[in-house]
Amino acid sequence: MVEPNWIWLVFVFVFGCCVGSFLNVVIYRLPRDKSLISPGSACPECGKHIRFYDNIPLVSWLLLGRKCRYCKAPISSRYFIVELLTGIVFLGLFMAYFHFELRIGVSAISLSGLYVYLLHIILLSALIAASVIDLQLWVIPISICFFATAIGLVGSAVAGYLIDPNIIRGYAILPSAPANIAALALGAIIGLAIALVILATGVIKRSYEQQEPYDTAEQKPNQLDENLNHRLEVCREVLFLLPIIICSAAAFAIFTKIPAISSWWVNFSQIPLISGFLGSLWGYFVGCGLVWSVRIFGTLGFGKEAMGLGDVHLMGAAGAFIGPVLVVFAFFIAPFMGLAWALSQMFFKKTHQIPYGPFLSLGILAVIILHDWVYDWFYHYLLVFLY
Repeated sequence: MVEPNWIWLVFVFVFGCCVGSFLNVVIYRLPRDKSLISPGSACPECGKHIRFYDNIPLVSWLLLGRKCRYCKAPISSRYFIVELLTGIVFLGLFMAYFHFELRIGVSAISLSGLYVYLLHIILLSALIAASVIDLQLWVIPISICFFATAIGLVGSAVAGYLIDPNIIRGYAILPSAPANIAALALGAIIGLAIALVILATGVIKRSYEQQEPYDTAEQKPNQLDENLNHRLEVCREVLFLLPIIICSAAAFAIFTKIPAISSWWVNFSQIPLISGFLGSLWGYFVGCGLVWSVRIFGTLGFGKEAMGLGDVHLMGAAGAFIGPVLVVFAFFIAPFMGLAWALSQMFFKKTHQIPYGPFLSLGILAVIILHDWVYDWFYHYLLVFLY
């Protein structure tokens, strides 16, 4: 393998800080429905255009003394923190993969290793942006989740033409579906298309369609309309999900139980493009399904909206990158990540509600780094117990 030298490490860290600078633009503009491209960066107080030498990640914030050059308005420390955090995450993951060799199959600085690394830093960048927005505004923009999901689906689909499919399957470095899982994913996407048509035609109504999105840091979930019948709202979501569940089960039966079809399907579904795409798609549905199940049963049980749809799509986006097994582990790790925060909120701020997106993101980061340990445990303990 090629050992990363200091030039690689400096480049990765600087690149991460530059991406973090862009994420700050996303964090500020996206919830306010502003373009991410134009106009250029400007002070939100005086509106003066920020010159390139005042927009250098980390450095400019320190040299300017945390103030605008023109109006002396304070610049939030969030800009510095996000840039530094992104740089550390990029560098940390790079070191985990290519120096400490924590993941078999991506331990060399090669096309395949860098490809997997690139996909994962795209996911982590989306998670950072979504988590900061969730901490500030108690909402996760669905557009971030959809963008990440699209990258995960496409990235997994084309991976088989850049990386040996046997390595992808053997080391589970990216999602790849066997024939039975591919059938479930195909049925689920057909069911989703049917559900969207039913929703568009008004046969079922969109849940919480009268609810306004949060647009300020002071607006919290407990300020929602108390007159809403939350159980009725979430029942609409159950109706939306039924075609997905039914079609997924039907496709599994058709493509695995009918001999004439199953023999063709085994060959077709294992084409790298198909197996990669459907494996990623199944990861998306599993990620969404986990959080959506908690949302549905929590709302039915407590009569209040439990978790948000942003969390649903955030976990779905992660599943598109890391597959169904890891996304399940990430889901169950996340509560431990949020325990300390929840306790501090209960004792010091007297609230039982927390933005959950950041802790889902931490759980996802953990399973990405501990990928090989998770799979070792899964195959050597859980499957032995089940069989």
